[in-house]
Amino acid sequence: MELLDRHHAPGRRTRRLGGVVVLLTAALLSSSIVGGGAAGALSPDRGDTVVQTDAGAVRGRVDSTARVFQGIPYAAPPEGDLRWASPQPAEPWRGVRDATKPGNRCAQAGGVIDEPSTAEDCLFLNVTTPRATGKRKLPVMVWIHGNGFINGAASLYGARRLAAEGDVIVVSPNYRLGIFGFLTHPALDHGKARNLSGNFGLEDQQAALRWVRRNAAAFGGDPGNVTIFGESAGGTSVCAQLAAPTSAGLFHRAIVQSAQCTGDKWSPGPPTWFPLPRAVREENGLKAAAELGCADPATAAACLRDKKDVSELAKLSDVGVGSGPTVGGGFLPLSPERAFATGRFNRVPVMQGTTRDEHHLFTAAIEVATEQVTTPESYREQLAALFSPADLRRVLARYPVADFHSAGEALSTVVTDWAWGCPAQGRDRALAAHTPVYAYEFADETAPWFSTLPEPNFPTGAFHGAELQYLFEDEQLPGPQTPAQQRLSATMIGYWTRFAATGNPNGSGQPRWTPFQGDGWVQSLGTTTIGRTDRGAEHRCAFWKTIGSPS
Repeated sequence: MELLDRHHAPGRRTRRLGGVVVLLTAALLSSSIVGGGAAGALSPDRGDTVVQTDAGAVRGRVDSTARVFQGIPYAAPPEGDLRWASPQPAEPWRGVRDATKPGNRCAQAGGVIDEPSTAEDCLFLNVTTPRATGKRKLPVMVWIHGNGFINGAASLYGARRLAAEGDVIVVSPNYRLGIFGFLTHPALDHGKARNLSGNFGLEDQQAALRWVRRNAAAFGGDPGNVTIFGESAGGTSVCAQLAAPTSAGLFHRAIVQSAQCTGDKWSPGPPTWFPLPRAVREENGLKAAAELGCADPATAAACLRDKKDVSELAKLSDVGVGSGPTVGGGFLPLSPERAFATGRFNRVPVMQGTTRDEHHLFTAAIEVATEQVTTPESYREQLAALFSPADLRRVLARYPVADFHSAGEALSTVVTDWAWGCPAQGRDRALAAHTPVYAYEFADETAPWFSTLPEPNFPTGAFHGAELQYLFEDEQLPGPQTPAQQRLSATMIGYWTRFAATGNPNGSGQPRWTPFQGDGWVQSLGTTTIGRTDRGAEHRCAFWKTIGSPS
């Protein structure tokens, strides 16, 4: 596979860890393409339900616990002249639109096990509500999916249980991915773009939030009580929306799950899906345009929009520094890192966390893709590409292979502590200086593993994305299996939805969750214990403070 092979050229394996992570995570969490629903009058079937939106009526389906509406357009198709344009209003329709099937997945190159999509007409969202919403307007939770800004779709995350047990409305939008959503090029600035280029996918998310403000009440939701939440690239998106001045007032709480929001300082590879300076993203965009035969600045915009081969464009989504937020002017004047540090962000209550063993997934996936198990020699080689010689010696001494089941687990633990656990600690401190923060660590070391990926030669632990199956119905993850896991799932749904309702996850009958106080203590979410744990000590953050910048 071309995209995968490119990441593993000799001498580049460790440097490309981040790119492979994005590609493989997208593949693992993706499913087959599904078509969008068409407008038109439908004869009513038993179990259907109709809601009037500002653009027209939609018919979804209702079961014993929830109502589900899928494939609702929230913006015009971003194709033709609207490719690399800010999202425009959806065209109203007559009659009742079928909303019983997901809309098209946004254009993307194929991953390891998923099919590609060439659909640019993809700005659809799904709405899941409890079966009966009553007279009280319910909190609205807007889910932003992950998969590295180059793959994924809202339809991968079933929200029936979250909506029904949590008594909330769940809205999940698609947004433009890869080169279609994150190309930064001066020829695309202004004009059809309300802002500078580079963050069209983030603008789509914002358009979905505006749709929620206009339409939430029709589904039983409260437009004055909206929570955004997302995982991985979705969590990075939440950080970006917190930092975006034009998102002010569109949401009232935020949940950040396993995000990378602080640029490339802590990157275990190329910063493909991190917020990067405009100059870096623009240089990458100019190279991509030249590769497509659109190097002339005077004609580049028209040339790029005239390209008909969507699959050819999609292949460039993960080239160079890949796809992700652009910082500097336009949509993101400040990086999330800088905005949080200075208090210049949308100050709403925040819940933020990681999984205890984030990088176990990535190491396992890379080993499968390369058919190369991490050895003590390659462990040292990969760390040597990340750290200076002096720091390398100290890291190897602190994380010797002999302390782990395998070299792969040693590598996973180093990167988890260095690039996930400790940066999250710093983000919590920055945010907590200005707004209430509830910090957590998902810690079920027996979380069910993917059905599509062989298990590695080390315990998979609480891997990246493991918590999703405790909140959503996910096709690639089996979901809670044991009574203890089912209880943890119920507890997490309670925490998440009470936070959405009130800004405080605590409720009667559940272990108390103390707001983050600036120290290393966070709420541990496990099957044996739910309560405070010292994340800073667990991930050796005092040690990592003494380690310099990557080599």
